[in-house]
Amino acid sequence: MLTVEFVRQLFDSGFVVIRGPHSNERLAELSAAYDQMMTLASGPDYKIASTTTRLSDVLNYGPAFDDIFLHPPLHEACKHVVKEPFKLSSLLARTVRPNALAQDLHADLARSSEDAPLIGFIFMVDAFREDNGATRFVPSSHNWSDVPADRLTDTKSPYPGEVIVCGEAGTIVIFNGAIWHGHTANLTSKPRRSIQGYFVRRDVRSGTDFTRCLVPATQARMDHLARYLLSLG
Repeated sequence: MLTVEFVRQLFDSGFVVIRGPHSNERLAELSAAYDQMMTLASGPDYKIASTTTRLSDVLNYGPAFDDIFLHPPLHEACKHVVKEPFKLSSLLARTVRPNALAQDLHADLARSSEDAPLIGFIFMVDAFREDNGATRFVPSSHNWSDVPADRLTDTKSPYPGEVIVCGEAGTIVIFNGAIWHGHTANLTSKPRRSIQGYFVRRDVRSGTDFTRCLVPATQARMDHLARYLLSLG
């Protein structure tokens, strides 16, 4: 579970870095499953953006990534920040492609949004380094009333006091969705892979309707907790 210090950091800084649920052996299996999934992926759930390649249909490709959204510290963070019954809003694979430019500094939602608060998480399939597109966060910006585009003319440049979060494969970053953040430039010739998701209050609209997108075989493997978090009934 999250320690008192981690909870304090989540409130004060807006993000915290923890170890994920997987052993080194499981991480190797997860890495292979990720590559196979992205090779097979197609259709409307598979999108190639300007700097990243994304897949939102992750759970239908097998159970390899179930342990990530079921990791208890994520739920503990939601209890402290969301403070109401919560659900998984989205779960997606996201690869920052080789030689990709930095992403614009942004917030996933404004602090004043009716959908706030939101808890986001990033699971590092690869190690995050300063040269391969690790995500940067602006500490305490989740408490600010504006978003980067309101204040900045250049949202790609470094921001004073930002922290580039680095970590080994298997690390998880938990963050408040209102914090200013964005991936940095991938200066390497290799992709930087991650699994990302969000938790929201149960009374707001989800980013993904899991009751519609999950095939029967996927729904059948989910236990009681997973079904609750996915709002499968």
